[in-house]
Amino acid sequence: MEAFFVSTGIVALGEMGDKTQLLALLLATRLKKPLAISLGIFAATLVNHACAAAVGQWVTGHLGSDVMRWILGISFIAMAGWMLIPDKIDDEEETKPQRFGAFVTTLITFFLVEMGDKTQIATVALSAKFAGEMAWVVAGTTCGMLLADVPVVYFGDKLTRLVPIHWVHRSCAVIFVILGVLTLLNVGKLF
Repeated sequence: MEAFFVSTGIVALGEMGDKTQLLALLLATRLKKPLAISLGIFAATLVNHACAAAVGQWVTGHLGSDVMRWILGISFIAMAGWMLIPDKIDDEEETKPQRFGAFVTTLITFFLVEMGDKTQIATVALSAKFAGEMAWVVAGTTCGMLLADVPVVYFGDKLTRLVPIHWVHRSCAVIFVILGVLTLLNVGKLF
């Protein structure tokens, strides 16, 4: 269960202000089908993060624990720096006509936009850290994505006015630095 809760928290925080969260807002305002969009986010995230977790498990099986500790620690610190770079959606994406319904459009765009994204990289790292608990990691990272993105689909602008996004980014960066340092120092069972 630790893998689930840690994965949920890290991805939910990492998703704040991320390009996929902005995509959720964009799709919600354009397609106006919140349930179909939410289901598309769920399906795309589940498949994407299952693939990422499989990579993390593979890496764990092929590298020693000391090498993995350094890779994970440095990855978390790099994620902290990445959190400080705001994401944005290209204006070009807004003008493209939609050929499919809200579910398929969301499924395809979310899957593609999530490739190489912070949360996908975090899923690889979390899966490597929690070797043997891939299902819990995927469940947690998927839950974290839904916690961050579904409210945006339903409530959009109102949420973004409550908390300045730069403070969310800074807070998440601090958390990732702490996780990275704890991992590098091999402190505790968590990291």
